[in-house]
Amino acid sequence: MASTSHVPVRTCVGCRRRAPRAQLLRLVLTDGGELSVDARAVRPGRGAWIHPDPACLDLAERRRALGRALRTSGSPDVAPVRAWIASREDQPGEHGPSGPTRPDRPIAKAGRKPMGTR
Repeated sequence: MASTSHVPVRTCVGCRRRAPRAQLLRLVLTDGGELSVDARAVRPGRGAWIHPDPACLDLAERRRALGRALRTSGSPDVAPVRAWIASREDQPGEHGPSGPTRPDRPIAKAGRKPMGTR
């Protein structure tokens, strides 16, 4: 029997399309209540997932989806997220169509060296 690997799937709060977690960007609220990008998806607390695309951010803002997803009153300011996305648009491989550059699994196991190419 062939084994299939599990790929975590999340829903974008902007366009509401489902996508692999690696293709989405996680947003969280800081302790001060400001919206922040959690590019490595490791910060604690409730998060909202969105495509790293200005159009999805516009949709989420217009629909007031971020406030609902993060369970906060009002709509958080999306300016820091918009700036983060704009700064990454010119960099290939950074949350592009193939996803972020961070691996979902460790590349090498601790204490092991990669094989030589002799």
